[in-house]
Amino acid sequence: MARKSPTINDPSELRKSAGLNQTEFWKRFGVTQSGGSRYESGRSMPTPLKVLMQAWIDKLVDDAAMAKLLKKVAPGK
Repeated sequence: MARKSPTINDPSELRKSAGLNQTEFWKRFGVTQSGGSRYESGRSMPTPLKVLMQAWIDKLVDDAAMAKLLKKVAPGK
């Protein structure tokens, strides 16, 4: 049986499949490690974050584009 790809519904598995720790993974979305930990523990994610994560999963945006966007909307991060 083929293994299903991780989805935004299981952010912990998604992060682990990317081979990243919480800080590295969540930073690309403008989320702190502690915030990401809460999402991985079952806390509901806001829809805009889900949309951004899905765009990243679907390779509509890459890490370079994510970093560029993050600098525009949150210059201090």
